[in-house]
Amino acid sequence: MPTLQWIGKEAVVSHADNVPFRVLDKKSTFGTPDSGNRIIHGDNLEALKALLPEYEGKIKCIYIDPPYNTGNENWVYNDNVNSPRIRRWLGQVVGKEADDLSRHDKWLCMMYPRLVLLQKLLSNDGAIFISIDDNEQANLKLICDEIFGAGNFVDIFSWNKTETPANLSHKTKKAVEYVICYIKQQNSTKFRGLAKTSASNNGLMNQTNSVHRLIFPANKIDTKLPNGRYLAGHYGTSSYEIDLLEDTEVKNGIFVLPVHLQGRFKWGQDNLDRELEKGTIVSIKTKAFSPSYEKLEYEPEVPWNLINKKFGVGTNEMASELLTKIFGNKVFDFPKPPSLVEYMINFLCSPDSIILDSFAGSGTTAHAVLNLNKQDGGNRKFILVEMEDYADSITAERVRRVINGYGDTDGTGGGFDFYELGEPLFNNDKNLNENVGEQKIREYIWFSETHTPLQPPEYNDNGHFLGTINNCGYWFYYKKETTTTLDDSFLKSMKIKCEQYVIYADNCLLSQEFMRENNIVFKKIPRDIKKM
Repeated sequence: MPTLQWIGKEAVVSHADNVPFRVLDKKSTFGTPDSGNRIIHGDNLEALKALLPEYEGKIKCIYIDPPYNTGNENWVYNDNVNSPRIRRWLGQVVGKEADDLSRHDKWLCMMYPRLVLLQKLLSNDGAIFISIDDNEQANLKLICDEIFGAGNFVDIFSWNKTETPANLSHKTKKAVEYVICYIKQQNSTKFRGLAKTSASNNGLMNQTNSVHRLIFPANKIDTKLPNGRYLAGHYGTSSYEIDLLEDTEVKNGIFVLPVHLQGRFKWGQDNLDRELEKGTIVSIKTKAFSPSYEKLEYEPEVPWNLINKKFGVGTNEMASELLTKIFGNKVFDFPKPPSLVEYMINFLCSPDSIILDSFAGSGTTAHAVLNLNKQDGGNRKFILVEMEDYADSITAERVRRVINGYGDTDGTGGGFDFYELGEPLFNNDKNLNENVGEQKIREYIWFSETHTPLQPPEYNDNGHFLGTINNCGYWFYYKKETTTTLDDSFLKSMKIKCEQYVIYADNCLLSQEFMRENNIVFKKIPRDIKKM
Protein backbone atom coordinates (compact mmCIF):
# COMPACT_ATOMS: atom_id res chain seq x y z
CA MET A 1 0.00 0.00 0.00
CA PRO A 2 1.44 3.42 -0.92
CA THR A 3 2.07 5.72 2.02
CA LEU A 4 2.33 9.47 2.10
CA GLN A 5 5.60 11.11 3.09
CA TRP A 6 6.04 14.67 4.29
CA ILE A 7 8.46 16.76 6.31
CA GLY A 8 8.00 16.03 9.98
CA LYS A 9 6.21 12.69 9.59
CA GLU A 10 8.80 10.70 11.53
CA ALA A 11 8.29 12.99 14.53
CA VAL A 12 4.50 12.67 14.65
CA VAL A 13 3.75 9.06 13.66
CA SER A 14 4.24 7.86 17.23
CA HIS A 15 3.61 11.20 18.90
CA ALA A 16 0.24 10.10 20.33
CA ASP A 17 2.13 7.71 22.64
CA ASN A 18 4.11 10.61 24.07
CA VAL A 19 1.24 13.02 24.65
CA PRO A 20 1.03 13.69 28.40
CA PHE A 21 -1.96 12.13 30.08
CA ARG A 22 -4.05 14.88 31.63
CA VAL A 23 -7.04 14.50 33.89
CA LEU A 24 -10.42 16.05 33.07
CA ASP A 25 -11.72 18.57 35.60
CA LYS A 26 -15.50 19.02 35.68
CA LYS A 27 -16.33 22.71 36.01
CA SER A 28 -20.10 22.82 35.68
CA THR A 29 -23.26 20.90 34.86
CA PHE A 30 -26.10 22.26 32.76
CA GLY A 31 -29.58 20.80 32.47
CA THR A 32 -30.16 17.16 33.28
CA PRO A 33 -27.54 15.87 35.76
CA ASP A 34 -25.63 12.70 34.92
CA SER A 35 -26.60 13.03 31.26
CA GLY A 36 -23.35 11.46 30.08
CA ASN A 37 -22.84 14.32 27.63
CA ARG A 38 -19.54 16.20 27.77
CA ILE A 39 -18.07 19.39 26.37
CA ILE A 40 -14.33 19.65 26.94
CA HIS A 41 -12.29 22.82 26.55
CA GLY A 42 -8.67 22.14 25.73
CA ASP A 43 -6.26 20.93 23.11
CA ASN A 44 -8.05 18.11 21.34
CA LEU A 45 -4.94 15.95 21.16
CA GLU A 46 -4.57 15.95 24.94
CA ALA A 47 -8.33 15.69 25.44
CA LEU A 48 -8.53 12.60 23.24
CA LYS A 49 -5.74 11.03 25.29
CA ALA A 50 -7.61 11.90 28.49
CA LEU A 51 -10.74 10.15 27.18
CA LEU A 52 -8.99 6.81 26.64
CA PRO A 53 -9.48 5.31 30.13
CA GLU A 54 -13.25 5.60 29.88
CA TYR A 55 -13.99 5.52 26.18
CA GLU A 56 -11.39 3.50 24.29
CA GLY A 57 -13.27 1.25 21.86
CA LYS A 58 -16.67 2.64 22.89
CA ILE A 59 -17.40 5.47 20.44
CA LYS A 60 -19.86 4.30 17.77
CA CYS A 61 -19.75 7.40 15.56
CA ILE A 62 -17.05 10.04 15.17
CA TYR A 63 -17.72 13.14 13.12
CA ILE A 64 -15.03 15.78 12.76
CA ASP A 65 -14.88 18.96 10.75
CA PRO A 66 -11.17 19.81 10.94
CA PRO A 67 -9.62 22.92 9.40
CA TYR A 68 -9.58 22.55 5.63
CA ASN A 69 -6.19 24.24 5.30
CA THR A 70 -7.39 26.88 2.86
CA GLY A 71 -4.88 29.46 4.06
CA ASN A 72 -7.69 31.74 5.18
CA GLU A 73 -6.45 33.58 8.27
CA ASN A 74 -9.82 35.13 9.08
CA TRP A 75 -11.68 32.07 10.33
CA VAL A 76 -12.62 31.86 13.99
CA TYR A 77 -10.86 28.49 13.95
CA ASN A 78 -7.58 29.40 12.24
CA ASP A 79 -7.91 27.38 9.06
CA ASN A 80 -4.34 27.35 7.81
CA VAL A 81 -3.15 25.55 10.95
CA ASN A 82 -0.87 28.44 11.77
CA SER A 83 -2.37 29.51 15.09
CA PRO A 84 0.11 30.21 17.91
CA ARG A 85 -0.92 27.03 19.72
CA ILE A 86 -0.33 24.80 16.73
CA ARG A 87 2.89 26.63 15.80
CA ARG A 88 4.12 26.04 19.35
CA TRP A 89 3.11 22.37 19.17
CA LEU A 90 4.88 21.92 15.85
CA GLY A 91 8.00 23.53 17.26
CA GLN A 92 7.99 21.15 20.22
CA VAL A 93 7.21 17.97 18.31
CA VAL A 94 8.75 18.43 14.88
CA GLY A 95 11.67 20.52 16.06
CA LYS A 96 13.77 22.67 13.74
CA GLU A 97 12.20 21.06 10.70
CA ALA A 98 9.01 22.94 11.56
CA ASP A 99 10.54 26.17 10.23
CA ASP A 100 10.63 24.64 6.75
CA LEU A 101 7.22 22.98 6.74
CA SER A 102 4.82 23.86 3.98
CA ARG A 103 1.18 24.51 4.75
CA HIS A 104 0.32 20.90 3.79
CA ASP A 105 3.14 19.45 5.91
CA LYS A 106 1.92 21.34 8.96
CA TRP A 107 -1.65 20.21 8.42
CA LEU A 108 -0.57 16.57 8.16
CA CYS A 109 1.59 16.89 11.28
CA MET A 110 -1.42 18.27 13.15
CA MET A 111 -3.91 15.68 11.92
CA TYR A 112 -1.93 12.43 12.09
CA PRO A 113 -1.66 11.89 15.89
CA ARG A 114 -5.23 13.04 16.40
CA LEU A 115 -6.49 10.46 13.94
CA VAL A 116 -4.40 7.80 15.70
CA LEU A 117 -6.20 8.51 18.98
CA LEU A 118 -9.60 8.71 17.28
CA GLN A 119 -8.98 5.25 15.83
CA LYS A 120 -8.34 3.93 19.34
CA LEU A 121 -11.55 5.46 20.65
CA LEU A 122 -13.71 4.06 17.84
CA SER A 123 -15.71 0.92 18.64
CA ASN A 124 -15.23 -2.22 16.55
CA ASP A 125 -18.61 -1.63 14.90
CA GLY A 126 -18.11 2.12 14.61
CA ALA A 127 -17.28 4.53 11.82
CA ILE A 128 -15.63 7.91 11.43
CA PHE A 129 -16.88 10.66 9.12
CA ILE A 130 -14.51 13.52 8.24
CA SER A 131 -15.59 16.67 6.41
CA ILE A 132 -12.98 18.05 4.02
CA ASP A 133 -12.60 19.90 0.71
CA ASP A 134 -10.17 19.75 -2.20
CA ASN A 135 -7.27 21.33 -0.32
CA GLU A 136 -6.44 18.20 1.72
CA GLN A 137 -8.89 15.53 0.54
CA ALA A 138 -6.22 13.48 -1.29
CA ASN A 139 -3.74 13.72 1.60
CA LEU A 140 -6.41 12.87 4.15
CA LYS A 141 -7.40 9.76 2.22
CA LEU A 142 -3.80 8.49 2.23
CA ILE A 143 -3.16 8.99 5.94
CA CYS A 144 -6.54 7.48 6.81
CA ASP A 145 -5.62 4.44 4.70
CA GLU A 146 -2.49 4.18 6.83
CA ILE A 147 -4.19 4.68 10.22
CA PHE A 148 -7.57 2.97 9.73
CA GLY A 149 -6.52 0.51 7.01
CA ALA A 150 -7.25 0.83 3.31
CA GLY A 151 -9.61 -2.14 3.54
CA ASN A 152 -11.76 -0.21 6.02
CA PHE A 153 -12.43 2.65 3.63
CA VAL A 154 -16.17 2.99 2.98
CA ASP A 155 -16.62 5.89 0.59
CA ILE A 156 -16.18 9.58 -0.10
CA PHE A 157 -19.56 11.26 0.02
CA SER A 158 -20.27 14.53 -1.75
CA TRP A 159 -22.19 17.27 0.01
CA ASN A 160 -23.61 20.39 -1.63
CA LYS A 161 -22.50 23.05 0.83
CA THR A 162 -24.26 25.89 -0.96
CA GLU A 163 -27.13 26.55 -3.32
CA THR A 164 -24.90 28.88 -5.35
CA PRO A 165 -23.60 27.00 -8.41
CA ALA A 166 -19.87 26.54 -8.79
CA ASN A 167 -18.30 29.17 -11.06
CA LEU A 168 -15.06 30.66 -12.25
CA SER A 169 -14.15 34.29 -11.57
CA HIS A 170 -10.73 35.43 -10.39
CA LYS A 171 -10.69 32.13 -8.52
CA THR A 172 -12.76 28.98 -8.50
CA LYS A 173 -15.84 29.04 -6.30
CA LYS A 174 -16.88 25.53 -5.39
CA ALA A 175 -20.25 24.24 -4.31
CA VAL A 176 -19.25 20.74 -3.17
CA GLU A 177 -17.37 19.41 -0.16
CA TYR A 178 -16.66 15.82 0.84
CA VAL A 179 -17.17 13.49 3.78
CA ILE A 180 -14.66 10.63 4.00
CA CYS A 181 -15.88 7.55 5.85
CA TYR A 182 -13.91 4.66 7.40
CA ILE A 183 -15.03 1.83 9.64
CA LYS A 184 -13.01 0.37 12.51
CA GLN A 185 -13.16 -3.25 11.33
CA GLN A 186 -14.14 -4.72 8.00
CA ASN A 187 -17.57 -6.40 7.86
CA SER A 188 -18.41 -5.32 11.40
CA THR A 189 -20.45 -2.21 10.65
CA LYS A 190 -23.95 -2.20 9.22
CA PHE A 191 -25.07 1.07 7.72
CA ARG A 192 -28.76 1.18 8.43
CA GLY A 193 -29.83 4.33 6.64
CA LEU A 194 -32.03 6.77 8.48
CA ALA A 195 -33.19 5.68 11.91
CA LYS A 196 -36.79 4.65 12.29
CA THR A 197 -38.76 5.87 15.28
CA SER A 198 -41.59 3.36 15.14
CA ALA A 199 -42.80 0.30 13.31
CA SER A 200 -46.01 0.24 11.31
CA ASN A 201 -49.05 -1.21 13.03
CA ASN A 202 -51.66 -0.07 10.54
CA GLY A 203 -50.64 -1.53 7.19
CA LEU A 204 -49.02 1.61 5.84
CA MET A 205 -45.89 -0.22 4.71
CA ASN A 206 -44.36 -3.62 4.15
CA GLN A 207 -41.38 -3.04 1.93
CA THR A 208 -38.03 -4.27 0.82
CA ASN A 209 -34.60 -2.66 0.85
CA SER A 210 -33.68 1.03 0.59
CA VAL A 211 -31.09 3.22 2.25
CA HIS A 212 -32.29 6.62 1.02
CA ARG A 213 -35.02 8.96 2.13
CA LEU A 214 -36.25 11.05 -0.79
CA ILE A 215 -38.74 13.86 -1.00
CA PHE A 216 -40.89 14.12 -4.08
CA PRO A 217 -43.78 16.14 -5.42
CA ALA A 218 -47.09 14.37 -5.16
CA ASN A 219 -50.58 15.67 -4.50
CA LYS A 220 -52.45 12.39 -4.86
CA ILE A 221 -51.16 9.21 -3.21
CA ASP A 222 -53.28 6.11 -3.87
CA THR A 223 -52.69 3.84 -0.86
CA LYS A 224 -55.51 1.27 -1.04
CA LEU A 225 -55.70 1.69 2.75
CA PRO A 226 -58.84 1.69 4.90
CA ASN A 227 -60.47 5.04 5.35
CA GLY A 228 -59.45 6.81 8.49
CA ARG A 229 -57.10 9.36 10.06
CA TYR A 230 -53.36 8.65 10.23
CA LEU A 231 -51.29 10.65 12.71
CA ALA A 232 -48.15 12.49 11.63
CA GLY A 233 -44.97 10.53 12.16
CA HIS A 234 -42.76 7.73 10.87
CA TYR A 235 -44.21 4.49 9.55
CA GLY A 236 -42.66 1.46 8.00
CA THR A 237 -40.09 -1.24 8.43
CA SER A 238 -36.40 -1.14 9.22
CA SER A 239 -35.61 -0.83 5.53
CA TYR A 240 -38.25 1.56 4.16
CA GLU A 241 -40.04 4.49 5.65
CA ILE A 242 -42.75 7.03 5.06
CA ASP A 243 -42.93 10.35 6.86
CA LEU A 244 -46.36 11.85 7.27
CA LEU A 245 -45.60 15.49 7.86
CA GLU A 246 -49.02 16.18 9.36
CA ASP A 247 -52.08 14.28 10.50
CA THR A 248 -53.53 12.95 7.27
CA GLU A 249 -56.92 11.56 6.30
CA VAL A 250 -57.50 8.67 3.88
CA LYS A 251 -60.69 8.68 1.83
CA ASN A 252 -61.42 5.90 -0.65
CA GLY A 253 -57.83 4.75 -0.34
CA ILE A 254 -56.40 8.19 -1.16
CA PHE A 255 -54.30 10.36 1.14
CA VAL A 256 -56.11 13.66 1.36
CA LEU A 257 -53.27 16.12 1.88
CA PRO A 258 -53.85 19.69 3.07
CA VAL A 259 -53.10 22.26 0.37
CA HIS A 260 -50.01 23.53 2.15
CA LEU A 261 -48.64 19.98 2.27
CA GLN A 262 -49.49 18.93 -1.26
CA GLY A 263 -46.23 17.93 -2.88
CA ARG A 264 -44.46 17.35 0.42
CA PHE A 265 -44.97 13.68 1.05
CA LYS A 266 -41.83 11.62 1.75
CA TRP A 267 -41.07 8.16 0.53
CA GLY A 268 -37.71 6.37 0.31
CA GLN A 269 -36.95 4.39 -2.84
CA ASP A 270 -33.77 5.19 -4.70
CA ASN A 271 -34.70 3.65 -8.05
CA LEU A 272 -37.32 6.38 -8.55
CA ASP A 273 -34.87 9.27 -8.29
CA ARG A 274 -35.04 10.25 -11.92
CA GLU A 275 -38.82 10.07 -12.21
CA LEU A 276 -39.36 11.86 -8.94
CA GLU A 277 -37.15 14.77 -9.95
CA LYS A 278 -39.28 15.14 -13.07
CA GLY A 279 -42.34 15.50 -10.86
CA THR A 280 -44.30 12.29 -11.09
CA ILE A 281 -47.49 11.27 -9.34
CA VAL A 282 -46.82 8.04 -7.49
CA SER A 283 -49.71 5.63 -7.17
CA ILE A 284 -49.32 2.94 -4.53
CA LYS A 285 -51.08 -0.14 -5.80
CA THR A 286 -50.47 -2.60 -2.98
CA LYS A 287 -49.59 -2.69 0.67
CA ALA A 288 -46.17 -3.88 -0.44
CA PHE A 289 -45.81 -0.36 -1.81
CA SER A 290 -45.02 -1.47 -5.35
CA PRO A 291 -45.37 1.82 -7.22
CA SER A 292 -46.69 2.84 -10.57
CA TYR A 293 -46.31 6.38 -11.76
CA GLU A 294 -47.33 8.76 -14.50
CA LYS A 295 -45.82 11.92 -15.97
CA LEU A 296 -47.31 15.18 -14.81
CA GLU A 297 -48.67 17.49 -17.47
CA TYR A 298 -48.01 20.51 -15.24
CA GLU A 299 -45.33 21.82 -12.95
CA PRO A 300 -45.68 20.57 -9.36
CA GLU A 301 -46.88 23.12 -6.84
CA VAL A 302 -43.70 22.76 -4.79
CA PRO A 303 -40.56 22.62 -6.96
CA TRP A 304 -38.04 19.91 -6.17
CA ASN A 305 -35.28 22.28 -5.18
CA LEU A 306 -37.51 24.09 -2.69
CA ILE A 307 -38.63 20.84 -1.12
CA ASN A 308 -35.04 19.71 -0.81
CA LYS A 309 -34.11 23.02 0.74
CA LYS A 310 -36.79 22.70 3.37
CA PHE A 311 -36.57 19.02 4.23
CA GLY A 312 -33.24 17.67 2.97
CA VAL A 313 -29.68 18.01 4.26
CA GLY A 314 -28.99 21.70 4.67
CA THR A 315 -26.28 24.01 3.39
CA ASN A 316 -23.78 26.38 4.97
CA GLU A 317 -26.18 29.24 4.36
CA MET A 318 -28.96 27.42 6.20
CA ALA A 319 -26.58 26.56 9.05
CA SER A 320 -25.53 30.20 9.33
CA GLU A 321 -29.16 31.34 9.40
CA LEU A 322 -29.89 28.82 12.16
CA LEU A 323 -26.89 29.92 14.23
CA THR A 324 -27.88 33.57 13.82
CA LYS A 325 -31.38 32.69 15.00
CA ILE A 326 -29.95 30.97 18.07
CA PHE A 327 -27.60 33.81 19.05
CA GLY A 328 -29.28 36.82 17.48
CA ASN A 329 -26.17 37.74 15.51
CA LYS A 330 -23.41 36.10 13.48
CA VAL A 331 -20.95 34.33 15.77
CA PHE A 332 -19.28 31.72 13.57
CA ASP A 333 -18.17 31.36 9.95
CA PHE A 334 -19.22 28.39 7.83
CA PRO A 335 -20.94 26.17 10.41
CA LYS A 336 -22.27 22.79 9.32
CA PRO A 337 -26.03 22.17 9.38
CA PRO A 338 -27.30 19.79 12.07
CA SER A 339 -29.15 17.83 9.37
CA LEU A 340 -25.82 16.80 7.81
CA VAL A 341 -24.59 15.36 11.10
CA GLU A 342 -27.99 13.81 11.83
CA TYR A 343 -27.81 11.97 8.52
CA MET A 344 -24.40 10.50 9.36
CA ILE A 345 -25.42 9.56 12.91
CA ASN A 346 -28.50 7.81 11.56
CA PHE A 347 -26.32 6.02 9.05
CA LEU A 348 -25.19 3.50 11.66
CA CYS A 349 -26.09 4.54 15.20
CA SER A 350 -28.65 3.04 17.54
CA PRO A 351 -30.54 5.38 19.90
CA ASP A 352 -28.05 4.72 22.73
CA SER A 353 -24.78 5.29 20.86
CA ILE A 354 -21.96 7.68 21.80
CA ILE A 355 -21.01 10.32 19.23
CA LEU A 356 -17.69 12.18 19.41
CA ASP A 357 -16.63 15.43 17.73
CA SER A 358 -13.11 16.60 18.58
CA PHE A 359 -13.25 19.71 16.35
CA ALA A 360 -16.50 20.92 17.87
CA GLY A 361 -16.58 24.48 16.52
CA SER A 362 -20.05 25.94 17.03
CA GLY A 363 -21.45 22.72 18.56
CA THR A 364 -23.40 21.40 15.57
CA THR A 365 -22.84 17.76 16.54
CA ALA A 366 -24.40 18.23 19.98
CA HIS A 367 -27.32 20.05 18.34
CA ALA A 368 -27.82 17.09 15.99
CA VAL A 369 -27.72 14.54 18.82
CA LEU A 370 -30.21 16.50 20.91
CA ASN A 371 -32.53 16.86 17.91
CA LEU A 372 -32.52 13.12 17.29
CA ASN A 373 -33.10 12.27 20.93
CA LYS A 374 -36.08 14.60 21.01
CA GLN A 375 -37.50 13.05 17.83
CA ASP A 376 -37.40 9.42 18.91
CA GLY A 377 -36.84 9.49 22.67
CA GLY A 378 -33.33 8.09 22.24
CA ASN A 379 -30.45 8.32 24.69
CA ARG A 380 -27.57 9.11 22.36
CA LYS A 381 -24.69 10.83 24.09
CA PHE A 382 -22.27 13.40 22.71
CA ILE A 383 -18.69 14.30 23.56
CA LEU A 384 -17.38 17.56 22.13
CA VAL A 385 -13.84 18.92 22.30
CA GLU A 386 -12.98 22.50 21.40
CA MET A 387 -9.56 24.03 21.93
CA GLU A 388 -10.38 27.67 21.21
CA ASP A 389 -11.50 30.22 23.78
CA TYR A 390 -15.08 30.21 22.49
CA ALA A 391 -15.63 26.67 23.82
CA ASP A 392 -17.88 28.09 26.54
CA SER A 393 -19.22 31.29 24.95
CA ILE A 394 -20.21 29.72 21.61
CA THR A 395 -19.91 25.90 21.65
CA ALA A 396 -21.42 25.26 25.06
CA GLU A 397 -23.72 28.29 24.93
CA ARG A 398 -25.33 27.03 21.73
CA VAL A 399 -26.02 23.70 23.41
CA ARG A 400 -27.55 25.46 26.42
CA ARG A 401 -29.91 27.40 24.15
CA VAL A 402 -30.83 24.31 22.14
CA ILE A 403 -31.68 22.49 25.37
CA ASN A 404 -33.77 25.37 26.74
CA GLY A 405 -35.21 26.57 23.43
CA TYR A 406 -34.53 29.69 21.36
CA GLY A 407 -36.79 32.07 19.45
CA ASP A 408 -39.95 30.17 18.57
CA THR A 409 -38.15 26.80 18.74
CA ASP A 410 -38.92 24.56 21.71
CA GLY A 411 -36.04 23.17 23.71
CA THR A 412 -34.85 19.61 23.25
CA GLY A 413 -34.20 18.96 26.90
CA GLY A 414 -31.11 17.14 28.07
CA GLY A 415 -27.91 18.31 29.68
CA PHE A 416 -24.13 18.20 29.66
CA ASP A 417 -21.07 18.55 31.85
CA PHE A 418 -18.42 21.13 30.98
CA TYR A 419 -14.78 20.15 31.51
CA GLU A 420 -11.39 21.78 31.36
CA LEU A 421 -8.17 19.86 30.80
CA GLY A 422 -6.52 19.45 34.15
CA GLU A 423 -2.97 18.79 35.27
CA PRO A 424 -0.85 15.97 33.84
CA LEU A 425 -0.79 12.72 35.77
CA PHE A 426 3.02 12.71 35.85
CA ASN A 427 5.36 15.55 36.73
CA ASN A 428 8.39 16.44 34.65
CA ASP A 429 10.47 14.22 36.95
CA LYS A 430 8.24 11.24 35.91
CA ASN A 431 6.79 10.96 39.40
CA LEU A 432 3.05 10.92 40.05
CA ASN A 433 1.48 14.35 40.29
CA GLU A 434 -0.29 14.08 43.63
CA ASN A 435 -2.27 17.24 42.93
CA VAL A 436 -4.59 15.36 40.56
CA GLY A 437 -6.00 13.29 43.41
CA GLU A 438 -5.73 9.61 44.21
CA GLN A 439 -8.98 8.61 42.49
CA LYS A 440 -7.75 9.90 39.12
CA ILE A 441 -4.52 7.97 39.61
CA ARG A 442 -6.42 4.78 40.49
CA GLU A 443 -8.56 5.14 37.36
CA TYR A 444 -5.43 5.52 35.26
CA ILE A 445 -3.67 2.51 36.81
CA TRP A 446 -6.71 0.29 36.26
CA PHE A 447 -7.11 1.36 32.66
CA SER A 448 -3.40 0.95 31.90
CA GLU A 449 -3.69 -2.65 33.10
CA THR A 450 -7.12 -3.68 31.82
CA HIS A 451 -8.15 -1.13 29.16
CA THR A 452 -11.53 -0.91 30.83
CA PRO A 453 -13.02 1.92 32.96
CA LEU A 454 -12.64 1.56 36.71
CA GLN A 455 -15.89 0.54 38.39
CA PRO A 456 -16.71 0.28 42.11
CA PRO A 457 -15.22 -3.03 43.32
CA GLU A 458 -17.60 -5.97 43.28
CA TYR A 459 -16.03 -7.32 46.48
CA ASN A 460 -15.01 -5.70 49.75
CA ASP A 461 -11.30 -5.67 50.38
CA ASN A 462 -8.76 -3.27 51.83
CA GLY A 463 -8.86 0.35 50.70
CA HIS A 464 -6.20 -0.21 48.04
CA PHE A 465 -8.13 -2.81 46.05
CA LEU A 466 -9.02 -1.80 42.49
CA GLY A 467 -10.89 -4.85 41.23
CA THR A 468 -10.59 -8.14 39.41
CA ILE A 469 -10.70 -9.08 35.76
CA ASN A 470 -10.15 -12.53 34.26
CA ASN A 471 -9.53 -13.83 37.80
CA CYS A 472 -6.61 -11.43 38.28
CA GLY A 473 -6.80 -8.98 41.19
CA TYR A 474 -5.23 -5.52 41.26
CA TRP A 475 -4.15 -3.43 44.25
CA PHE A 476 -2.69 0.09 44.22
CA TYR A 477 -0.94 0.48 47.57
CA TYR A 478 -0.37 4.21 47.54
CA LYS A 479 -0.34 6.91 50.19
CA LYS A 480 0.28 10.56 49.50
CA GLU A 481 3.69 11.68 50.80
CA THR A 482 4.22 8.28 52.47
CA THR A 483 6.36 5.36 51.29
CA THR A 484 4.42 2.09 51.00
CA THR A 485 5.89 -1.40 51.26
CA LEU A 486 4.48 -4.70 50.04
CA ASP A 487 5.09 -7.14 52.91
CA ASP A 488 3.38 -9.86 54.93
CA SER A 489 1.18 -7.40 56.82
CA PHE A 490 -0.22 -6.01 53.57
CA LEU A 491 -0.89 -9.51 52.22
CA LYS A 492 -2.84 -10.33 55.39
CA SER A 493 -5.10 -7.29 54.74
CA MET A 494 -6.07 -8.70 51.32
CA LYS A 495 -9.29 -10.73 51.35
CA ILE A 496 -9.96 -11.62 47.73
CA LYS A 497 -8.70 -14.94 46.37
CA CYS A 498 -7.47 -14.83 42.76
CA GLU A 499 -5.37 -16.88 40.38
CA GLN A 500 -2.96 -13.95 40.07
CA TYR A 501 -2.26 -10.81 42.09
CA VAL A 502 -0.83 -7.54 40.71
CA ILE A 503 0.21 -5.16 43.47
CA TYR A 504 1.62 -1.65 43.06
CA ALA A 505 3.69 -0.20 45.92
CA ASP A 506 6.79 1.89 46.51
CA ASN A 507 8.85 -1.03 47.81
CA CYS A 508 8.63 -4.80 48.24
CA LEU A 509 10.00 -7.06 50.99
CA LEU A 510 8.66 -10.33 49.60
CA SER A 511 11.10 -12.78 48.10
CA GLN A 512 11.05 -13.57 44.38
CA GLU A 513 10.50 -17.26 45.17
CA PHE A 514 7.48 -16.52 47.37
CA MET A 515 5.93 -14.27 44.73
CA ARG A 516 6.43 -16.92 42.02
CA GLU A 517 4.83 -19.62 44.16
CA ASN A 518 1.83 -17.41 44.95
CA ASN A 519 1.46 -15.76 41.53
CA ILE A 520 2.17 -12.27 42.86
CA VAL A 521 3.43 -9.55 40.51
CA PHE A 522 4.98 -6.53 42.20
CA LYS A 523 5.05 -3.22 40.32
CA LYS A 524 7.09 -0.36 41.68
CA ILE A 525 5.57 3.13 41.86
CA PRO A 526 6.21 5.10 39.69
CA ARG A 527 8.74 3.14 37.66
CA ASP A 528 6.39 0.36 36.54
CA ILE A 529 3.35 2.50 35.82
CA LYS A 530 2.72 2.30 32.12
CA LYS A 531 2.98 5.64 30.35
CA MET A 532 0.15 5.73 27.83
